[in-house]
Parts: sequence; C-alpha cells; structure tokens
Amino acid sequence: MGALSIWHWLVFVLVVVIAEIIPLWLILKKAGYAGVWSLLAFIPVVNVVLLWFIALARWPALNSRQS
Repeated sequence: MGALSIWHWLVFVLVVVIAEIIPLWLILKKAGYAGVWSLLAFIPVVNVVLLWFIALARWPALNSRQS
C-alpha cells in the first residue's frame, strides 16, 4: 500500500489536462496567441510567467478589432 499505480497517474494527468491545459489553450486562442503555448503550463516556474504574460501583454486579437 502507499504506491500509486499507473492508472492513478493516468487519471491524474487527464484531470490536469482537462482542468488546466484546455481552458488555457482556449484563452490563448481568444487572445490571439497560439494555443500551443498552454503546454508551457507543465513547466513549474514558466507556468507562472505565462500567466503574468497573458495578464499584462497586449492581445493581438484586441488590436485587430480596434483597427
């Protein structure tokens, strides 16, 4: 007891993908960036930098609407 099986890890990874990566992918696409950037959320410190970048950067999607 105490050790997690491969199925536990598989379920955990699926939950993380559904709960974090997919919404972040959609947010990045709406902002005008490539959704692939959401995969950076798997890298421990880079995920925080990515969130700050999304929050503070000018979104290309908004720039094209204002023109």
